[in-house]
Amino acid sequence: MVLIKSISGIRGTVGGKTGENLTPLDIVKFTAAFAAFVKKKFEEKKIQFVVGRDARMSGEMVEQIVVATLSASGIDVINTGLSTTPTVEMAVIESGSQGGIIITASHNPKEWNALKLLDENGEFISGEDGWQVLEIAKKEAFDFVLVDQLGKVRADDTTIDKHIARILKLDLVDMNTIAKAGFKIVVDAVNSTGGIAIPRLLKALGIEKVTELYCTPTGDFPHNPEPLPENLTAISKKVIETGADLGIVVDPDVDRLALVMENGEMFGEEYTLVAAADYVLQHQKGNTVSNLSSSRALKDITQTHGGSYFASAVGEVNVVEKMKEVDAVIGGEGNGGVIYPELHYGRDALVGIALLLTYLAKKQISLSELKKTYPAYIISKNKIELEKSEQLEALFNLIKSHYASYPVSTIDGVKIDFEDGWVHLRPSNTEPIIRIYAESADKAKADSYAKEIIQMAVDFISHS
Repeated sequence: MVLIKSISGIRGTVGGKTGENLTPLDIVKFTAAFAAFVKKKFEEKKIQFVVGRDARMSGEMVEQIVVATLSASGIDVINTGLSTTPTVEMAVIESGSQGGIIITASHNPKEWNALKLLDENGEFISGEDGWQVLEIAKKEAFDFVLVDQLGKVRADDTTIDKHIARILKLDLVDMNTIAKAGFKIVVDAVNSTGGIAIPRLLKALGIEKVTELYCTPTGDFPHNPEPLPENLTAISKKVIETGADLGIVVDPDVDRLALVMENGEMFGEEYTLVAAADYVLQHQKGNTVSNLSSSRALKDITQTHGGSYFASAVGEVNVVEKMKEVDAVIGGEGNGGVIYPELHYGRDALVGIALLLTYLAKKQISLSELKKTYPAYIISKNKIELEKSEQLEALFNLIKSHYASYPVSTIDGVKIDFEDGWVHLRPSNTEPIIRIYAESADKAKADSYAKEIIQMAVDFISHS
């Protein structure tokens, strides 16, 4: 059982011992700590939060505790119930709220849940703010209001529709062209809230032929919810069986987007952002940003369109910070996370779908044909267990020393750039593991880069 306290919130396995897992007492403590932080930030002002959740089994239980704790802290709550991460982010902005909490463990299995914390801009709180919240929680430096000051709670089930309406108004989303294309689409929403939002979006875009796979929001995930190829065999078969033009896959909180090509093969999570950027950059000249673990293909495409590419540390808050710094027109992460500032600064599968369907409809080509127009890179994604975090610094120093003759970045873990690829080693923000990603135009080369680093890490950990 696991409890991970980080700058972006609290994440853990549900049940078990307090302080070691995500229990009701831990949920109260961290919700109250965030409430206290925001109340201090907006002194003399009545505070309002937006709360939403994905469909995982523990979601309703956690939601009740979060909402009650906020009310007990004197904060008014707009409870969106079943929703998506980008929808809650936009609802914070639209409602003029001072903060928000999204109850989701993203791609983690069903035994996990988490509290993701949003600021008044509908964005994940900064690292500095996150550490302050953790300190408040550690000291339990919060109190609760008297009965006459309890926060009011109201339900709002319109936020997904409002989110979709905003997407349809974007200049680069062309509903008429999409509708005329007559797309036939299969959707895998892993039995979470994408099963509500994605079919609704597709209908609004004029798409009539939609096959729903795992779109009932029960939270009983039919497969590992991380949208990786090995977890998507069912939709791959369904795309072929139905003669669909493409398959759409989202994770439980709908901030990651993966696509299945008409031949049943994966388009590649890395290329979701690449394709969206390719379309956007044809109409909005500018810069792009992705994290250090993302494909070089985005850099190549950006430079083709006359823009500049910038890399950030892994994590949405870091990508957003860099995007604002360099005035990027689009950015995101190579896990299928598209951030389009014209809508909001958050990874958003819904806007990614709308942009990509518009692009396909305008070009009148298939996904596989589009994929062939991009640089062909292969990423090897690996992970190893991490039991002692104090080993990390020494491990990173060993690797930096070993590869000292190559360009090395230490913005986030260690990344080594080779002429024909790269390898990136970093601790996960969401799990007690080390992630090792490597990329090259040749799969064997990417695997060999990763394998060499993995062996060094395993040997080091086992002997220290």
